[in-house]
Amino acid sequence: MIRKLFYALAALIALILLLSTGVLAQSGSVAREDAVVQAGVPFLLTGPDARSGGMGDVGAATTPDINAIHWNPSKLAFLRDSAGVSISYSPWLSQLISDMYLAYVNGYYRLDDRNVLGISLRYFSAGNLEQRVGPDDSPTVFNPNEFAIDGTFSRRFGEVFSLGTSIRFIRSNLSDGQITQGQYAKPGTAIAADVSGYYNKETVFFGKDGLLAFGAVISNIGNKISYTDGGSKLFLPTNLRLGAAATVFESRNEFTLAFDINKLLVPSPPERDAEGNILRGYNPDKSVPSAIFGSFTDAPGGFSEELKEIAFSLGGEYVYNKQIALRAGYFYENPDKGNRRYLTLGAGFRYGQFNLDFSYLPGSQQKSPLANTLRFSLAFNIKK
Repeated sequence: MIRKLFYALAALIALILLLSTGVLAQSGSVAREDAVVQAGVPFLLTGPDARSGGMGDVGAATTPDINAIHWNPSKLAFLRDSAGVSISYSPWLSQLISDMYLAYVNGYYRLDDRNVLGISLRYFSAGNLEQRVGPDDSPTVFNPNEFAIDGTFSRRFGEVFSLGTSIRFIRSNLSDGQITQGQYAKPGTAIAADVSGYYNKETVFFGKDGLLAFGAVISNIGNKISYTDGGSKLFLPTNLRLGAAATVFESRNEFTLAFDINKLLVPSPPERDAEGNILRGYNPDKSVPSAIFGSFTDAPGGFSEELKEIAFSLGGEYVYNKQIALRAGYFYENPDKGNRRYLTLGAGFRYGQFNLDFSYLPGSQQKSPLANTLRFSLAFNIKK
């Protein structure tokens, strides 16, 4: 069985490497320059922790851990410990800016056998920028930043199913009071919510004990965000995440294969002529509920373009003796819709109640500002 697990992990890594070279990720279509789906505060979609970061940013149905608050809040109800706290840090776009980073702190507390509360803070710093009012004025230093605070509740129903929800406060300060198009720029704020479900059931794979899991999450459902009084408003990055995961247990070995799909539930940009008139598609100026429900049918290219808006994540994890973990994954986004494609690698170590994880995103088949991205996570869990 160990040999089979090794072969399965080797096959996964080979597939991921094949994907990363672009053999299976080519697109023969010509992208419209304005075809990428746009939303505000995109840092809300960035995976903050190193475990999922090493598995291609999967997380809807992977085995529960403390960072489920971000990936699928309903998984918290299946954690076995009574409480825990975690901190994660990632230098971001280090190929472009040296002082940009994402930090994440979260924790949970078990109320009883079925109910769990969680809280988290994510903070994104865009680095220090110099500003001058006039060419001869001395520069002032400004640090654009964004943060979100979450409160989470998760409840288990029976032995195999749970539901979860998070309420989120968002603040985005990117302008430091500058005058933009004759209007005073201010920090944008919003309130959002996540709703999620998680199903996992013990089963048998290859004659060995296993776990089959499914997860579904709609995140960042909330009001539009604006940086000026009376100015344009941006949709939050409302996102649908669906995932499945299979885990095989064999003596001291544990192998997980997980797969996620993601789709933004915001309007697709219409195709316009040189004067800005809509040729195909729909006017994106609509309410949040209308945007969510219409996001499945509003692409100007029809159903084929809707399919292009789905991003895929594939990840694998091997754990030995519940102490040492090796991970690999791949994330794919259609070239017409953002063109993020990257391989991820990761590892983890557990000692007692401490977990230390890191992930690495090497350069993929194209030069990317995400190349050489590192993530670090440290967690401490308190037993019952």
